[in-house]
Amino acid sequence: MTDKRKYKIISWNVNGLRAIMKKDFPDIVTQLDPDILLLQETKLQEDQRTCDMINLHSYDSYWAYSTVKKGYSGVAAFSKISSKKVTTSFDIPQFDGEGRVIELDYESFILFNIYFPNGQMSEERLQYKLDFYQWFLEYAQSLREKGKSLVITGDFNTAHNDIDLKNPKPNSKRSGFLRIERDILDQMNEMGYVDTFRHFHPETVKYSWWSYRFNARKNNAGWRIDYFFVTQDLIDNNTIKKAFIDNDVFGSDHCPVGIEIEIYPGCCKIITKGPD
Repeated sequence: MTDKRKYKIISWNVNGLRAIMKKDFPDIVTQLDPDILLLQETKLQEDQRTCDMINLHSYDSYWAYSTVKKGYSGVAAFSKISSKKVTTSFDIPQFDGEGRVIELDYESFILFNIYFPNGQMSEERLQYKLDFYQWFLEYAQSLREKGKSLVITGDFNTAHNDIDLKNPKPNSKRSGFLRIERDILDQMNEMGYVDTFRHFHPETVKYSWWSYRFNARKNNAGWRIDYFFVTQDLIDNNTIKKAFIDNDVFGSDHCPVGIEIEIYPGCCKIITKGPD
């Protein structure tokens, strides 16, 4: 049997793919050298993609778009590893319309790239965010009941604990650090999902997002809201080798986060693909 191989998976909220392409994004990707690259907040419609985006280096690319508002939301996945199935539509119109999820089935695990909603705009958007969390956890649980191992990454738009943001007390009544939102991440822990960065770095203070205001990044007044959560079995069987935050990488108000995963190479070719 072929030996296992380590693969690097990186997630990054780029806050507009067109904007970051003007900031040497292809060169940054070359330096990061991920086997799988997952982007959130691409802010693209299908006809706005360029050849340089679609054919980024040697990756296959997959896209989900907002159909309810232009220049909004959107996720993309770039992979050097063939997947068994790619899904971008889940027959849930209220969530599908914002283009927030790509599911990739790599047979030995299922990978989710998700841009979770921001709840700061209004009470309605906060409820939308909570409903989205609940829908996704129920969907993920249905896969786990079939024996699937899951890797869930993206911009969760929630800092979990005090260690995960610079100023927890002043932000305790702000969406992104409300107790009701943090309870969802507690629930994920209770359901057997592991925050990989915190697993490998229990006391490390690192952030993945900084406001553009008040020199927040220069002063490192940030939030850790970008995660890789995995099912407990991937920790127990030593599949996840490390987790990291590349907070020296610029180009967005977020920085890349990632994991290294060890699996057998040669996953299946794509059989079916959800609509772009």
